[in-house]
Amino acid sequence: KVNLIFHAAAYKHVDMVEKNPLDGLRNNLLNTRSICNAAIKTKVKKMILISSDKAVRPTNIMGGSKLLSELIVKSFAVNTKNTTKFAVVRFGNVIDSSGSVVPIFREQIKNGGPVTVTHPEMERFFMTISEAVQLVLQSSVLSNGGETFLLNMGKPVKIIDIAKKMIFASGLKIRDSKNKNGDIEIKIIGIKKGEKLKEELLI
Repeated sequence: KVNLIFHAAAYKHVDMVEKNPLDGLRNNLLNTRSICNAAIKTKVKKMILISSDKAVRPTNIMGGSKLLSELIVKSFAVNTKNTTKFAVVRFGNVIDSSGSVVPIFREQIKNGGPVTVTHPEMERFFMTISEAVQLVLQSSVLSNGGETFLLNMGKPVKIIDIAKKMIFASGLKIRDSKNKNGDIEIKIIGIKKGEKLKEELLI
């Protein structure tokens, strides 16, 4: 007697899936297909896939698996025999969620630093938890089948700017070559395998 399925289960961390590509693909793809088939079998009204901005022109296996998951959902959506309606919601980075930079930076600042940033030009789109929830709920109402929904998240934000603002918001100063008496150092640690400098929302 389920009316709606929100399919949020996936291996989402780029680094983890890069190191375990077969498990990442098996989990992210096969579970999507299984859930689509189960939705049809049990006559669920709508199934919404939670996807990622990393599915746009993917440079890593996780992003590729999410793009393929989107295509699986779309293939079920175009089948007119199915009574279940299928749609996709594409997320940016959710602030303060598991894996977000915000709790990591908060912990690093609490421990006296350094705050680690992969690259000074690294940019991401951000949305709040409440925006993410609203996007999913609204898409479940608006969907007629086959759509991809995404939030207008404005301009992307530099990760290093978030680090700086969080240090200042904690009442501390950045320690660098200009200010050797500062409190917290920002350390550039290099991009991990498969990471993009900039994300996109649409092709």
